[in-house]
Amino acid sequence: MTTLAVDKFDSVGACFLAQAGRAPHAPAFRAPNETDTGWLTLTWSETARRATDLAAGLLALGVLAEDRVAIAGSTRLEWILADLAIALAGAATTTVYPSTNAEGVGYILADAGAVVVFAEDRDQLAKIRASETAVRHVVLFDGDADAADDSVLTLAQLALLGRRHLREDADAVVKSVRAVGRDQLATIIYTSGTTGRPKGVELTHANWLYLGAAVASEDVVRPDHVQFLWLPLSHVFGKLLLAAQYETGFVTAVDGRIDRIVDNLPIIRPTFMAAAPRVFEKIHARVVSMVTAQGGMRKALFDWAIAVGVDAVRRRSAGRATVLQRMQLFVADRLVFARIRRGFGGRIEYLVSGSAALSPQIAEWFAAIGLAINEGYGLTETTGAAFVNRPGDIRIGTVGQPFPGTEVRIADDGEIMLRGPGIMRGYHGLPEQTAEVIDADGWFATGDIGEVDADGFLKITDRKKDLVKTSGGKFIAPALIESAVVATCPLVSQAVVVADGRNFVSILLTIDPEVRGDLPDDAVSTAVEQAITEVNCRLNRWETIKQYRILPRDLTVESGELTPSLKVKRAVVLRNYAETIEGIYSDQAGALR
Repeated sequence: MTTLAVDKFDSVGACFLAQAGRAPHAPAFRAPNETDTGWLTLTWSETARRATDLAAGLLALGVLAEDRVAIAGSTRLEWILADLAIALAGAATTTVYPSTNAEGVGYILADAGAVVVFAEDRDQLAKIRASETAVRHVVLFDGDADAADDSVLTLAQLALLGRRHLREDADAVVKSVRAVGRDQLATIIYTSGTTGRPKGVELTHANWLYLGAAVASEDVVRPDHVQFLWLPLSHVFGKLLLAAQYETGFVTAVDGRIDRIVDNLPIIRPTFMAAAPRVFEKIHARVVSMVTAQGGMRKALFDWAIAVGVDAVRRRSAGRATVLQRMQLFVADRLVFARIRRGFGGRIEYLVSGSAALSPQIAEWFAAIGLAINEGYGLTETTGAAFVNRPGDIRIGTVGQPFPGTEVRIADDGEIMLRGPGIMRGYHGLPEQTAEVIDADGWFATGDIGEVDADGFLKITDRKKDLVKTSGGKFIAPALIESAVVATCPLVSQAVVVADGRNFVSILLTIDPEVRGDLPDDAVSTAVEQAITEVNCRLNRWETIKQYRILPRDLTVESGELTPSLKVKRAVVLRNYAETIEGIYSDQAGALR
């Protein structure tokens, strides 16, 4: 097994400062300027200076090694600078999603024992003030501090405090970085979870250094790459991409506003971008619906090009490409695919998918148009990644091979077990729950079911706890069915299978209003039923969908039906629509609908 030399640095802060020293004048970050009229660029040295000032400010506030400092905000440059400052000060970042309600914020801050919070605005400040916690200071990204409350500062005031501290002790931050050990706590990320209270996952500097080095070792990223980062940084996926950047030195353009993604792409012109599968599903649905609306020759040309592209993907995978197929693909690319890629900025080398399962049909569609998706796999407990499909060696339907240093085995019940430098230190304050998932030999039980092929590629079946058994005793993996329906019918935005303890499979669906447009109800029903019929042809008899219901709205984070990383909280959905579900099974004589 290939191993990595990951002992170059003792901390994330040291790794970052080394990169700033290697390429001080090279661009590190791009972000919207203060007036949102253009983009500013920070070099590595400028980023280091700003982060050092903030780190010194934290030291001046009395922050000590491994003290928890929370960040409650959206994805933006200030979030990254705050996170770097925390690392340089030797403290530990605690992440809080900006959508978390006041009760949830209070729980996380109290459980972590946070002493300082970086808050995006006064809305976040109000949530913090509504809770009884150990927080001593709040630093605002936006808004003014309270003249009558010296516990609230602005980011600029913290930086000024830091510069004063550095005048008194010029080496204060250098000393704090040198004092950090590899096994020291770097981050507590609270898993949003699909059930119950979130658990704080403790990740060390060694965890992040390993993942950064592992990504760099695979030629997945290069120093000349430009990343478009809009993923939530409160999630481990976004943080992992920053760890890879500090190791490799590529540029990150950061703007977490979801409604600006499409507009930003031609401006940023990224060479790679990571996203959750739901984003790729929506892009696929938008493109297909736009072409369908045009109809006529354009629709016929598009369908022909996609068929050619998919055929090319399958032939390449089987090693059976022909001269005729290459000629057809060249024409399809010139007439159709190149135009689609220009919408992504025209420089994308590959896309990255993580945080949930990617439908093979969606992966194949993107590969057909020349935008290969490198699907990976990991959990918060594995520092975000453990497997990935490498550029040029993608096996659709799998999450790739393990990173060097990561071991995998499949338990007797099919559960994926992992061991290696990326495994968390444990759940914060929960030794018994930690022992339940990490055994004495260091093997972490992922809770996912999967299989590994002869070449080491891992295929995920489903979450162990999501496997359901029908009343006839047959086990079903809902995720495979759900992703197939979403991929087959562009109108469908979300799908939730119902089967546990039931005598047949049904499915709850939501319809994308933008894709639907003015389409009448009967046309929507026809499209959905055609898609289900097509999917059923690929399923075992006991897995086939017998009935469906269309829900009145999308599942949302705000309603509690999705996690912030857009995973479905199955139990919440089933509870919210219990009456609808009971109606399905009291109508067993009904046709597919």
